[in-house]
Amino acid sequence: MQRHSVAPRENWQRIVEQQGLTFHTPQSAPGVGNERPYWDESACYEFTSAEIDRLEAAANTLQEMCLAAAQHVIDEKRYAELEIPAEAVPMIEWAWNEEPPAIYGRFDVLFDGSGPPKLLEYNADTPTSLVEAAVIQWHWLKDLYPEADQFNSLHERLIAKWKDVDAYLSKPVYFASADFAEDQLTIAYLRDTAEQAGIKTRQMAMREIGWNERRGCFVDAGKYEDAIRSIFKLYPWESMMEEKFAEQCLRTYKQMRWMEPIWKMLLSNKGILPVLWELYPEHELLLEARFVDGSSGWEPEAGWVRKPMHSREGANIVMKLPDGRKIETAGEYTNRKMIDQQLGPEVSFADASGAQRWPVLGLWMIDQECDGMGIREDAGRVTGNFSSFVPHWFK
Repeated sequence: MQRHSVAPRENWQRIVEQQGLTFHTPQSAPGVGNERPYWDESACYEFTSAEIDRLEAAANTLQEMCLAAAQHVIDEKRYAELEIPAEAVPMIEWAWNEEPPAIYGRFDVLFDGSGPPKLLEYNADTPTSLVEAAVIQWHWLKDLYPEADQFNSLHERLIAKWKDVDAYLSKPVYFASADFAEDQLTIAYLRDTAEQAGIKTRQMAMREIGWNERRGCFVDAGKYEDAIRSIFKLYPWESMMEEKFAEQCLRTYKQMRWMEPIWKMLLSNKGILPVLWELYPEHELLLEARFVDGSSGWEPEAGWVRKPMHSREGANIVMKLPDGRKIETAGEYTNRKMIDQQLGPEVSFADASGAQRWPVLGLWMIDQECDGMGIREDAGRVTGNFSSFVPHWFK
């Protein structure tokens, strides 16, 4: 695994905009220490085919381990430890047993090309950066390294997955998200792959989903007032369970096809990390993790990081480096239970100026198999909202 500095393509902004990536350059990122654009093709990562094979195998193993951990939580009724509301449990167990369609997820791992990849967390419910991983970096590869390869069959695999679940879905299939550019782009791309699979779709905002009490169903509150029977929502299940219509969602869950399914709450939850460590202690792909109890101090010990069970984009963490220095991030997840995770190996690479860049590899899962990778990197150890996406290739 090597990091290379390369010359960006001429008019690269126009190129990626034409391919769908409109937020390639943040308007501002005050105080985050990351001066680069979001889509950063001034650098790339090179891998060997053996390293790609190792990453793919690691992600597939982690998927098997996570499913076993979810089964353990269900068998042992450990929902409260994972901050899962009791009212959601019956539908989690129903969906787990019935296996309604599930589309994708992303493991975030540390890897330097020498030791085994180390799992940081599993975004099994609402992962973004999909367009960058599936489309934008693929076109970049064809322009700059046409003879090389890339760990990326995401587009084809998504279309194949939609074809596989087509018979289980009522039409049209709705695609909904919050009003954030990245979420809307991700939803638009997923919708496009479904359309390419021959599925009729509509796109809407989460706030446009209505409830018809007389008909007892969710409806398109915009133009159609049609009943919604199948929907892909890029919106966290833990947030949905705090919404006004959570009760109606649970009451009608069996009559709808929600994607991702509600059992993803077990995996898109950092509480699964201590469970994994309990089930697979000292496993080479894991970092030691433990639940934070009431006797714990307000910050982790040296060499550990404290994370909320439910959070996004590196928010609200406290990292204590081995030398005692502390790194903290702000955010809105201040009322969540926490877990502690041991810090992984220091993985950083020098850029052209000699400054260190810290990459995190996102390994994408579709239909229980790893089909691609995207890399986010930052000037600091925490991958956040303004961290750059950097393309990759291998021989």
